[in-house]
Amino acid sequence: MTDPAGLSVAGEVERGGFRLALEFAVAPGEVLGVLGPNGAGKTTLLRTLAGLNALRRGRISLAGAVLDDPGRQLFVPAEHRPVGLVFQNYRLFPHLSVRDNVAFSARARGAGRHGARRHADIWLDRLGLAELAGRKPAQLSGGQAQRVALARTLAAEPGLLLLDEPLAALDARTRLEVRAELRRHLGAFGGPSLVVTHDPLEAMVLTDRLLVIEDGRVVQQGAPAEVARRPASQYVARLVGLNLYPGTLGPDGAVALDQAAGGGVLHAAGGAAGAGGAAEAGGAAGAGGAAGRVLLALRPSAIALHTERPRAASPRNVWPGTVTGVELLTDRVRVQVAGSPPALVDVTPDAVAELDLAAGSAVWLSAKATEIECYPDPR
Repeated sequence: MTDPAGLSVAGEVERGGFRLALEFAVAPGEVLGVLGPNGAGKTTLLRTLAGLNALRRGRISLAGAVLDDPGRQLFVPAEHRPVGLVFQNYRLFPHLSVRDNVAFSARARGAGRHGARRHADIWLDRLGLAELAGRKPAQLSGGQAQRVALARTLAAEPGLLLLDEPLAALDARTRLEVRAELRRHLGAFGGPSLVVTHDPLEAMVLTDRLLVIEDGRVVQQGAPAEVARRPASQYVARLVGLNLYPGTLGPDGAVALDQAAGGGVLHAAGGAAGAGGAAEAGGAAGAGGAAGRVLLALRPSAIALHTERPRAASPRNVWPGTVTGVELLTDRVRVQVAGSPPALVDVTPDAVAELDLAAGSAVWLSAKATEIECYPDPR
């Protein structure tokens, strides 16, 4: 996978015994979101792109220029890479004004004070910060500091923009206000951008495409909506709030779920045809033993709870379970149910009272076959 006009990465890097294997490309103007649990390799990726880690093998190129190629003994150090990095805590210089913080990159390149400030004023105006030019970082709100950090990075005119949890230091209200504004600025940047985040909503709003890393390898890539609809791992499923079940698809459309995932059997509407077609298109399955491996994704809100087994005319998927936990969320109640398979189920507070749900309650679960997304297991 290469993009000679954007960023192309293919190779391996080792850091303290940890190995990260990557292959992806980011087009000019495209925003790639990077997701993954703690220890997955996200920080190692950013350090490698910034020139703080070197590849063990492979190649990194940006706009046709090679930044790292150990096979050719070529490595461009961090200070000579056209890479801008916005840190999670922004790292503004506390003793400098907003204007001088943004002017820092031009000053570091040898520009005079007045010329650097004139250049900084252009970026302050673009990001709506002109009235804050004389303030010190301690006098800024979290959202203002985030914009100043972005302006300082963009003022260096990088060819690649890296953002490490750019909204993590903001409170919930400010994060909501700044998110759309940040997306607008990212959309105006002409080079490739990478945004590392743990927030699924942030990933959906800020990015054009997602890259999911787990245990030092890429487990999924795709448009945010597709990744959310068809997660390839339990980490992604939990992140987007889905039940995910790996299993083996039979010729009758029934899926025998893995015992490690709780076991049981579920039916998905058009399961065999739908999963087979998707597998054929994605190259994940074909003739052979792996053809029957699928994943089933089921929304917690698509599962109904009953105190007695539903009648025969009810949904095709019906199984018993035991409530193990009840958690109040903002607008609903999430019920954890042990069973074959186990499930997270979202119900209303009224339903909790009506069904008298509590830890230890025996229940029946039901789900329509049409509510279950069936697709090939990419592993």
